[in-house]
Amino acid sequence: MSALSDYAENKVLDVLGANATFTAPSAVYLGLSTGAFNDDASGTELTGNNYSRVAVSFGSAASGTMSNDAAIEFAAATGNWGSVSHWALFDASSSGNMLVSGSFTSAKTITSGDVLKIAVGDLDITAA
Repeated sequence: MSALSDYAENKVLDVLGANATFTAPSAVYLGLSTGAFNDDASGTELTGNNYSRVAVSFGSAASGTMSNDAAIEFAAATGNWGSVSHWALFDASSSGNMLVSGSFTSAKTITSGDVLKIAVGDLDITAA
């Protein structure tokens, strides 16, 4: 399950209402958390221990869903990241605007030396 951020919802509504245009970001980045991100972009993204957002790409949407079209791989953790349960897409590799967020089907505990990988087609974003 995924949800648009307040920022993205307002951008979509402005475009649909012919009030503004929206320039798509040149890249989107996947961020991780041990807890939920909120629509207002609050929440606690991971930090430290060799964590950083990763650029991701998606195929064209069909039936209201899009999925990653390439494998996603984070750098090896140099310490404990905890039980990673949630994700968000951002329009920048750091800071920037949160676009959409969601949760993984199951949490994955990442400790030193672990590499979090997401196979092609396993990160689904659904418009509902």
